[in-house]
Amino acid sequence: MAGGAGATGEAADVRAACEAYWAAVDARDWGAFAATLADGLVYDLPQSRERILGKERYVRFTQECPGDRHIRIERIVADGEGLQAAVRTLFTVGVEEVHGVHFFTFDADGRIVGVTDFWPESYEPPTGREHLVERY
Repeated sequence: MAGGAGATGEAADVRAACEAYWAAVDARDWGAFAATLADGLVYDLPQSRERILGKERYVRFTQECPGDRHIRIERIVADGEGLQAAVRTLFTVGVEEVHGVHFFTFDADGRIVGVTDFWPESYEPPTGREHLVERY
């Protein structure tokens, strides 16, 4: 990360970026959310075989996710170089709780360039988001 203070500072920067990302999603602050992302972001959902290319599409995808969801970070593990992190979250939608594991990669400016999300079970994607995703 630019301006990092060595491995410890860079890991802290990555942790802070992950925290900002999830706080923005939870608050539905789409400007703050977009600010954490690089323009060329790639978002992967292996369980539904979906990929989203680009920051604008990913922001829109996240905005359009249904339900009154709330996110709590349970753990963040960041590398010492400030380029990767893994995050375990607990999503709550109504009374349903679902754990997720998320892998992030960062560019040299500390923006997120890659996100891969894993959920407890594979699923077929809901209709209505075909305009934003590619299937593989």
